[in-house]
Amino acid sequence: MSSSCRNRSLSRTATAALAVTILFALAVALTPTAGAQTYKVLYTFTRWTWPCTGLTMDAAGNFYGTTFSGVVFKLTHVGSGWVFTPLGGPGGSYNILGRVAIAKDGTLYGTALYGYGYCDWYKGGTGGVVFHLTPGPTAPKTPFAPWNANIIHDFGRGLDGRGGPQGDLTFDQAGNIYGTTMWGGCGQPGLGVIYELTPSAGGWTETVLYAPCGDDGSVPRGGVVLDGSGNLWGVYWGTNAVFQLSASGSGWTQTLYPTDGTEPMGGLMTDASGNLYGTTTGGGGDPAQFNGTVFELIHSSGGWTLNTLYVFPRSPTGNSVAPEAKLTMDAAGNLYGTGTYGGVYGYGTVFKLTPSSGGWTYTSLYDFTGGSDGANPMSEVTIGLNGRLYGTASGQYGTNGVVWEITP
Repeated sequence: MSSSCRNRSLSRTATAALAVTILFALAVALTPTAGAQTYKVLYTFTRWTWPCTGLTMDAAGNFYGTTFSGVVFKLTHVGSGWVFTPLGGPGGSYNILGRVAIAKDGTLYGTALYGYGYCDWYKGGTGGVVFHLTPGPTAPKTPFAPWNANIIHDFGRGLDGRGGPQGDLTFDQAGNIYGTTMWGGCGQPGLGVIYELTPSAGGWTETVLYAPCGDDGSVPRGGVVLDGSGNLWGVYWGTNAVFQLSASGSGWTQTLYPTDGTEPMGGLMTDASGNLYGTTTGGGGDPAQFNGTVFELIHSSGGWTLNTLYVFPRSPTGNSVAPEAKLTMDAAGNLYGTGTYGGVYGYGTVFKLTPSSGGWTYTSLYDFTGGSDGANPMSEVTIGLNGRLYGTASGQYGTNGVVWEITP
């Protein structure tokens, strides 16, 4: 089912009200957790700002990020430090629970939803938008000029697949956009949909590709990824499953693959061989160990095989690690991720999984203390052009959010 969407300009009041903040190399260096890692805070947000997602890197090595309060920002590497620039956002009462995607022309696309709550426990309404950020037409141009924000699709507040966009957006080669919502679908409020936005002369047209009705899935989280055959892959938080959508005639056919844990939230990543990797926030063997897992779906001629790579143990504080973000793989095949609540101090951790002797070896790269170093990371790990690791920590339960850097 589809609907024509309206293209309207957003008020730039919120953008104009944002002060430009510059951060140079006065980063806070903290004691490394393992080996020779060095942890630095590159930027500290004000209270209640909450960076809920990770960073998106452009070809020049600049980073773009978002905050729950609805602001998109840019971090530019200048000399030995970083320049922080707020670019604007959808304004109003919108919250952002997904990274921005960079289009071929360098402009940014993202999603936002109505309401209030926390990064990982959203309590708002069912509406939301997809927005487009483009550099402002100021002359002369400066790095600090606000960007223009336009809504390219408004989901409204209905139950037919319009509400709660969350997670990353994905482009195909034709420039179509794919994403997920947490609500709407099947005429019910709490099931969500997988949708496509197609550019047209009049703007963008939404098509709901699949609307699960409960038994066949509920609450897609983390967006979708495209494989080499054009299939869409994602996770159902409410059904503890990985889904595959394959184009079939005029519609899409779904195949489900159960996960080894519970409540997957971060979405999936693919490697060069087309295998899929994901996390669950709970489960993994012993039902009492609600800690989370890392899993792989391996592709072979016989289909797909689930392989559990790692089951997180309880932290020394008794907290679950509960990874809520996507994994990242480096050129050597190592996996990187974050745990929102685990670690030595119970405020979260950045971890590395290294393939070793048929298994995987876990290394904690940094354990958050809940102080000025931040807390509760829900961020993907981004590998910079310099080989260093970057991400955010939300600090949503009482500390300030931060952007961090780890030097291996």
